[in-house]
Amino acid sequence: MSHDPYELLGVDREADADTIKKAYRKLARQLHPDVNPDPESQERFKQVTAAYEVLSDPQKRAAFDRGGDMFGGAGFGGQGAGFSFTDIMDAFFGGAGGGQQAGRGPRPRVRRGQDALIRLEVELAEAAFGVSRELKVDTAVRCSTCSGEGTAPGTHPVPCETCHGMGEVAHVQRSFLGEIRTLRPCAACRGFGTIIPDPCRECAGDGRVRSRRTLTVKIPAGVDNGTRVQLSEQGEVGPGGGPAGDLYVEIHVAPHEMFERHGNDLHCTVSVPMTAAALGTTLHLPTLEADLESGADSGVETSFELGVPPGTQSGHQVVLRGRGVPGLRGGRGDLAVTVAVETPSRLDPRQEELLRELAAIRGEEQPTGDVRPPHKSVFGRLRDAFTAH
Repeated sequence: MSHDPYELLGVDREADADTIKKAYRKLARQLHPDVNPDPESQERFKQVTAAYEVLSDPQKRAAFDRGGDMFGGAGFGGQGAGFSFTDIMDAFFGGAGGGQQAGRGPRPRVRRGQDALIRLEVELAEAAFGVSRELKVDTAVRCSTCSGEGTAPGTHPVPCETCHGMGEVAHVQRSFLGEIRTLRPCAACRGFGTIIPDPCRECAGDGRVRSRRTLTVKIPAGVDNGTRVQLSEQGEVGPGGGPAGDLYVEIHVAPHEMFERHGNDLHCTVSVPMTAAALGTTLHLPTLEADLESGADSGVETSFELGVPPGTQSGHQVVLRGRGVPGLRGGRGDLAVTVAVETPSRLDPRQEELLRELAAIRGEEQPTGDVRPPHKSVFGRLRDAFTAH
């Protein structure tokens, strides 16, 4: 077996640190005893690891390049300094493991709280023009007895004697590679590094309690179903009395008896008698502003006139610009009014006589019906055009 670390790793003498690490990582995966338990592979794994120890250390690499021995009197596997599990972990994870890794330290007791979500139902007019509502919310708030510290009045957290305030303790295991040293959260203090000897009786050491409080939320004009209004720092207070999360108010708009919303447009259908549709008429209809309590007092127009021209057919639609719902970013939608012509289902003798007389005058006693071909799509018309040729 060669004692040249460059030959063992399969790299040239000008290889940089990344190339050496990649070469070692590849060989270590192939030769690791967990993969190849035969003695020859184990011995080669030791040689490859020793070669990586030399070439990954600038001083040892320089000494070898000057003609020194690969082992340099510091044998392998228990002879002298040798390699450590940290070296292997560094090669695989870039310094992310091993006994010499600095721990994460104690966990902070004070942490940000979670966001909260509540649902609020509003009327269509309130969603369109905005409204202020008072909400009762049940969330965690900072404990007033201990001011969020979690300790009884006059006391404070003390350093953990098990981990000495580090929040972590070392666990050592022995293997054929040597001692494997890992850090785990301290069980005595749950990783906080401190212990509360005398917890606050009000919050049991959590630094927060649940409480019902009243908030005023301002719903902006133009919100729709599913819109969420954010109230910063009005959510759950965090552990240890930490800063509160945000409160989100999700809007649900109740159905309206007259108007139906499509985006920022409003749609409604009005019914008119057959005679009114034939002769023409003017309808007086309420606007959405009529639902507001302050509509009439503030001078807002709460009704409008809709002209139905003579001969209006059922399904005729009139669009009134700018009478819809205000947009969240400005502007306002339209109001589309669809006319539905009502045909009388019951007639008294006199009414029937008059209608028969009208039918006779118009020559409509025996209508033949106006049969029209179905509407063809663009593709249907194109197909007909090609067929004709």
